Formats: sequence, C-alpha cells, structure tokens
Amino acid sequence: MVLTAVVVPFASPARQLALRQRWSARLLKILGIRLHADAPFIGPGSLIVANHVSWLDIFVINAAFPTTFVSKAEVREWPLAGWLATRHETVFLRRGSRGHARIVNGEIATLLTQGRHVTVFPEGTTTDGSHVLGFHGALLQAAIEAKAPLQPISIAYRQPDGQYTRAPAYDGDLSLLDSLRAIVAEPQIIARLRVGEPLSVVDTPDRKALAHLARDRIVAGIAD
Repeated sequence: MVLTAVVVPFASPARQLALRQRWSARLLKILGIRLHADAPFIGPGSLIVANHVSWLDIFVINAAFPTTFVSKAEVREWPLAGWLATRHETVFLRRGSRGHARIVNGEIATLLTQGRHVTVFPEGTTTDGSHVLGFHGALLQAAIEAKAPLQPISIAYRQPDGQYTRAPAYDGDLSLLDSLRAIVAEPQIIARLRVGEPLSVVDTPDRKALAHLARDRIVAGIAD
C-alpha cells in the first residue's frame, strides 16, 4: 500500500508492470501456490482473454504476464481493493450499459495501440474452474479497432498430482474469507497457465466469431 501510494504514481509504465509482477509472485508464494506457465513470447499490445475462476486469477496472470485488467465498476467502491485497482490502471466497466462498453472499448484500444497488454474475462463471472461458460464478445471489439492480436490463456488450478481442485474458486455465495480459508487449507496448489495460439482480428474481424474461437482454445488448454 505504501509503495502504491508513494512509488507507483511516479514510476514509468514498465516499472509499474515490474512491481505488479513481483508483488503478485510474492502473494502466490505466501499462499502456497506454485505457478506453472507457458513461456512463449506474447506480442506487445495483445488483448488477453482468459476463463475466470477466482480473484486469484489476477495475481496468477500478473505473475506471468503483467497486464492491465478490465473489471466491473463495483470493484471501484470496495474498501482497499478498489483503491488498489484504481491506482494500478484497472479499466472499470458498468455492466449492462452498451454506451459505457463503447467508451471502455475506446480506452482498451488506446492501451493496445500503445503496446500495452490488457486482460478481459469474457465469461463475465466466475465458475468453480471445472467448466467454461459462454463468452461475451462486446469487449473484443477493442482488439478489432486496434488491429491487435487476441491472446487466449487458460487458467486451471490443480493439486500436485494433477487432480482438479476447487479450493481457489470464488463463485456462488462464497465470501473472500471462505475462499482464502479453502486456499490455505490445501497443502499446495498448482496454478497452471496455458497460452494458446493468438487469434488474428484481420482474419476474423467479427467479435462473436472471435469469442467462439477464443473459448474453444481456452477449453482445449484447460483439458491439456
């Protein structure tokens, strides 16, 4: 919190991303979570799309590929978390507002054209990690406008023997405290990131088609 208040406002974008990556890696270590991530090169200015299981997803992705995130507007009002999210360039979306979605798409497209990564969770909500919901394509329009690659990433949480665990899940009526208790109760959790082949918005300039293709690649990555 001190560094966010004192250092981040004066740090370069590259330095901010490095701090975000370091803090995220430390949090995973504190929680007993090992990160197994593919390490291919992700081109600058990619719109990362991922399935959504937990609040932990943000730190898992940041520990591997530091990025700006799109979040629901309500998070801005959360104590502490809202302040931290705002200070770390989170783009806030008012769900259900087409007009605001167009504004947010413009913000995302600007970041992408500046060579920045932006991450969205097209399911629009979390699951227990055992399946992937349908994808909403509205925010994928930003990649089309910026002519930026769409980068699918699959998130899966496993036990050391490879078995599925729902411990990190933050779905249904679970509270953040419930989720933390479940995570800490597991001796060790493997957070696995699979990076799929990027999708070209030039080859597929339709956001609904892109949403289907991205979901298919993410589902395949979870099963791998």
